[in-house]
Amino acid sequence: MIEKLKKFKKQILFGADLLLINLALIVSFMLRFDANWLQYFNFYYLLLISVIGILALYFLKVYNKIWKYVSITELKIIIQASLLINLLFTVIVFLGGIPLARSIVVINFFIQVCFLGGIRFAFRISKNYYINYLNSNQNKDNVLMVGAGDAAEAIIRETDKYPLKKEIIGLVDDDPHKHGLEIHNRKVLGDRYAIPGIIESYDIKEVIIAIPSVRGKVIKEIYNLSNQEGVKVSILPALDEILTKNVSLSQIREVRVEDLLGRDQVDLNIEDICSYLKDKTVLVTGGGGSIGSELCRQIARFEPQQLLILDIYENNTYFLELELKEKYPALEIVPIIASIRDQAKLKQIFIKHRPDVVFHAAAHKHVPLMESNPREAVKNNILGTEKVARAADEFGTERFVLISTDKAVNPTNVMGATKRVAEMLIQAVNKESQTKFMAVRFGNVLGSHGSVIPLFKKQIKAGGPVTVTHEEVERYFMTIPEASQLVIEAGALGQGGEVFLLDMGQPVKIIDLARDLIELSGLEVGEDIEIEITGLRPGEKMYEELLTEKEDNLATEHERIFKAQLEKIDTELLYQNIDKLKKLIELSNSAAIIKCLVKLVGTYEPNRDFADSKVIDLQEQRMNDRG
Repeated sequence: MIEKLKKFKKQILFGADLLLINLALIVSFMLRFDANWLQYFNFYYLLLISVIGILALYFLKVYNKIWKYVSITELKIIIQASLLINLLFTVIVFLGGIPLARSIVVINFFIQVCFLGGIRFAFRISKNYYINYLNSNQNKDNVLMVGAGDAAEAIIRETDKYPLKKEIIGLVDDDPHKHGLEIHNRKVLGDRYAIPGIIESYDIKEVIIAIPSVRGKVIKEIYNLSNQEGVKVSILPALDEILTKNVSLSQIREVRVEDLLGRDQVDLNIEDICSYLKDKTVLVTGGGGSIGSELCRQIARFEPQQLLILDIYENNTYFLELELKEKYPALEIVPIIASIRDQAKLKQIFIKHRPDVVFHAAAHKHVPLMESNPREAVKNNILGTEKVARAADEFGTERFVLISTDKAVNPTNVMGATKRVAEMLIQAVNKESQTKFMAVRFGNVLGSHGSVIPLFKKQIKAGGPVTVTHEEVERYFMTIPEASQLVIEAGALGQGGEVFLLDMGQPVKIIDLARDLIELSGLEVGEDIEIEITGLRPGEKMYEELLTEKEDNLATEHERIFKAQLEKIDTELLYQNIDKLKKLIELSNSAAIIKCLVKLVGTYEPNRDFADSKVIDLQEQRMNDRG
């Protein structure tokens, strides 16, 4: 029976509205003329106001609303409808010469609003009482909300709509002026340092961190205060993760290691970025990878005319294309499956699309694999970069941004050495080109393909052990969105020839990262899962660096982007050695390739286990020359 009624709910509500519109008019006469109201009443009024009511309610699309979610917005529509009905009613009665007391129109307007709005709010109130009744008959977990702002208010309001197995019993906030105040009958019980005591006093089973505008060390501290046995800690994502302005329960997720990294949100100079990306054709090489795909997501926000996603792997590119088309239907997205080593294909792409901006993220980045495959590292990271850079120069690209790495500083591995040569190459090309070439150097990104986080998660899922190369190994870390946003910002700052450094904050010990991940998985180190020390891998450093001893950093307009003051490049020598590398690749001579890289990069010190005696002699001779 109820289901049948639901099918005709619009018709039922429409009939109720007509009845209430007529009843409102009758009540208006009764209030105005008391017992003598029939002497002044004309039944023609009911026919007239019914016809006007039908037209007005239809015109204002009153029945396109879901009235169980009625709010102030819907009340405004009811007021508009009542105003229109009474205005038309007055005009027609006046033109028809029918006598009517003017006060009737005013009284009728207010009664109509009360009747039409009242029935809708009554329905919502009865629904809320029903939900509260269901809630009161459930065994629910007590929840504490951290943050007493708009996000917390939205979450509490949403939990009150549905019968959930959660009961938000209170909030905490560091603003002392909010202490003791209430949001929807939930009291602010203190600041973050009161969390452990509140958990114990109220038997809290979940803590929800609802401060999307705050990141960094604050989140880490709140997590540590909340992370007790039997307590789940959840978080509302940062503002840049929330795609719409509306905060909802569905956006709450488990705390990730990225949240505990201690990184603050990036402030972008939107005006500068828009000026070089809006309505432009932008090419991202390696666009299906971790950094490349996030670059595409961030670039799409700034309304380019066309986004070219170039990658050699079709699966990642395909799914990224689907994602971006859904979010940005007006953006022209062109997926291109190609290799940056294919010069002929690159030329075709540049002739057809004429990209205004190029972000070059395609590279081999896995350190141990490149140690045993130096030929492939050179082909991709150096010669591939040269091909893309030459195409950008030839076809008038405005800006070219190379994605580099902190491993290019005093490299101890092939990957780092090849990325340093790539930096040198774009500096050299910049001297002879109208295109503005620049590089951006940063450390590890959390969660990227081949990084330590996915490996640790896989090991934890398998029951351990979690393998760490050394107790003291430290690395700089950024989140993928943060790194991508700063790369785009650096692209706006560059005037050509710069190597930018991103503020990486404090280095993080890998063993601490492993412990955090184990704890986030609800396990304990030493009891549930062991951490095993395996020893440094080939080409791996104990500590990463962002500058060499001869380099210095200069401030830029952005507080988290710096410019490296680099040594001058001998362009002729650079091109000679790159030509030599091309010949050595044909011979597949790994030792000779490494020897050539040592000549090219003055600070490159290859791993002795992987270098032949001639390379080691050259390295020692170079050190003697310095001494």
